[in-house]
Amino acid sequence: MASEAVQLEAGRTDPTMLTAAEAAQRIAAGEIASEALVAACLERIARLEETVGAWAHLDEDHALAQARSADAWRAQGHSTGPLHGVPVGLKDIIDTADLPTENGTPIHAGRTPGDDAAVVQALRDAGAVIMGKTVTTELASFHPGKTRNPHNPEHTPGGSSSGSAAAVAAGMVPLAVGTQTNGSMLRPAAYCGVFGLKPTFGLISRAGVLSQSPPLDTLGVFARTVEDLGLIADCLTAFDARDPQMWPRSRPRLRETALAEPPVTPMLAFVKSPVWDHADDVTEEAFAELTEALGAQCDEVELPEIFDRTVELHRTLMLADIAKSYGPLQEKAPDKISETLTGMIEEGRRVLAMDYNLARDWQSVLYGGLEQVFERYDAILTPAAPGPAPKGLEATGSPIFNTLWTYIGVPAVSLPILEADGLPLGVQLVGPRREDGRLLRTANWLVTHLAQLQND
Repeated sequence: MASEAVQLEAGRTDPTMLTAAEAAQRIAAGEIASEALVAACLERIARLEETVGAWAHLDEDHALAQARSADAWRAQGHSTGPLHGVPVGLKDIIDTADLPTENGTPIHAGRTPGDDAAVVQALRDAGAVIMGKTVTTELASFHPGKTRNPHNPEHTPGGSSSGSAAAVAAGMVPLAVGTQTNGSMLRPAAYCGVFGLKPTFGLISRAGVLSQSPPLDTLGVFARTVEDLGLIADCLTAFDARDPQMWPRSRPRLRETALAEPPVTPMLAFVKSPVWDHADDVTEEAFAELTEALGAQCDEVELPEIFDRTVELHRTLMLADIAKSYGPLQEKAPDKISETLTGMIEEGRRVLAMDYNLARDWQSVLYGGLEQVFERYDAILTPAAPGPAPKGLEATGSPIFNTLWTYIGVPAVSLPILEADGLPLGVQLVGPRREDGRLLRTANWLVTHLAQLQND
């Protein structure tokens, strides 16, 4: 049975029920004050936080002060940004000058950066209220934090962006920002039953964000609708030369594209991927029903055997980089690093330079193979996780259904359109690189199409 955290009140009188797009529109029109919205979110947090544990740092007075400033700015007749007065949660590996950023480790307890990360400055420029810092696993790896799944607190929320996903799922904030190096966004989105976008690698600047593995680290967003994914992602996509993986380009207009009618009915490729044997029985059954419902709009497609090594290749990159990024911390304070992360660091130190460079090369090779699929299909349909959130809080679940797509840097979304055993079951859509808007448009079509089928 779902907990109170996801039993959002019926009707539209509760401001926490508003989507981010609705909230921004109503604040801009003077129909609701940012202070009222933030106060309602804080009230909900106060009621649910003991159970959910989504927040690492929350300063209520500071959040309300930002909201009052947003209301005063609008009242003075100034123009407002696309997220003016809308509260947003930030994973606690993203630097904020006015709040601590402790990276989920006691080694960084009390750490307060001097500057905002690029995405934080972008959110402030868009008018957003920085609500607080959400819980991350230890150094954005696998050792769990305090967060519980809002649907059932005995189950994991996933990781490492656990607090961000749970905060959105529990109605504490309409939007949150997270990161993914393996499955750190789409797995929590799937487990917590929210929409999650891991964009194309290099679309959003990582300046001011904890670095784990530079060839893999990607910032992404959580929301309660596809439109809201596009709304917040639009605000974060400005080119930033401080991140060497970004490429100069115009802003992609993700929200506008997401809401557009597809020029033709999308075709989906159902890809079980080389890790299908990790899928739970309920996942196999649910996807069989889903693909049957999609009928002629979905074909099953098998990837070539060259994709079978993806998990191994990804692990080579990630662990070698973890050893480089976190090894000095482990040497400095070995008693403050978990056994899990210590083992990952030690394994990463054994990676050969030749194997690391080969793993980098294979990222492009495998994407070349995937392009053949996208020549015919708008998106790939595949699970976002092996199944619903596992029971227990000692682990965060397996990211194995996200590994391939993170490794080759393609955009992917998790959609909360299935459920099993009373818990959300995420559907993952994957698109070609730099076609994030098209992917969101296909995702919006899929959500709408399935709702229509259900109503017929």
